[in-house]
Amino acid sequence: MGQEKKKILVVEDEKDIRELVRYNLEQEGFSVLEAEEGELALALVQRERPALVILDIMLPGMSGLDICRAIRQGEETSRLPILMLTAKAAEVDKVVGLEMGADDYVTKPFSPRELLARVKAVLRRALGPELERPHEVYRRGRLRIDFDTYQVSLDDREVELSLREFELLAFFVRHPNRVFERAQLLDMVWGRDTYVEPRTVDVHVRRLRMRIERDDARPELIVTLRGVGYKFNDAALDA
Repeated sequence: MGQEKKKILVVEDEKDIRELVRYNLEQEGFSVLEAEEGELALALVQRERPALVILDIMLPGMSGLDICRAIRQGEETSRLPILMLTAKAAEVDKVVGLEMGADDYVTKPFSPRELLARVKAVLRRALGPELERPHEVYRRGRLRIDFDTYQVSLDDREVELSLREFELLAFFVRHPNRVFERAQLLDMVWGRDTYVEPRTVDVHVRRLRMRIERDDARPELIVTLRGVGYKFNDAALDA
């Protein structure tokens, strides 16, 4: 039997942030629940028993601090791990949140990498060995990717990639044959709050092609749709 995915409840009223958090958590193998406001959040905590709550402080109606307090006062939820999202300048919110029982906080704007690191750290403290997940390896045709060790091999030859090149390749293989604009790739791979030029995507795609394409001047794997963006043609791996 496969290992059951850990549930994480994301309580955030801004849809764009909620979707970004959800995407990155799902890529790490978590199951994600969503709530935009306090009453629904507390209902999901009781019904679904998530392993962790990611909780924005600034919410309509019941604030994140109120939700945190309610969770800590519940007999069955008092030990539920809570990760708070706070505004950059709201130092007092961080202090109050921690005093109310939050396990950690992430300051907006945040990178997906920082968020995931803090999520895993909080869960590791709370769950210990339970957090371990199956070793994840992608295999198709001549390509093999080990997502845990960051190793890539093509035609049984190891390919050296930078961290960002690896993250870009990992995103492509997880979403084959879908067309992504540069802005979408920046959001999903670099992070919504990372300020880089869209042409940065082109540079990394070009470098990635040099490493994985048989002929980077005539790419078959990472295909350009002129005026639109890029897609990963996984069928070319079988050729």
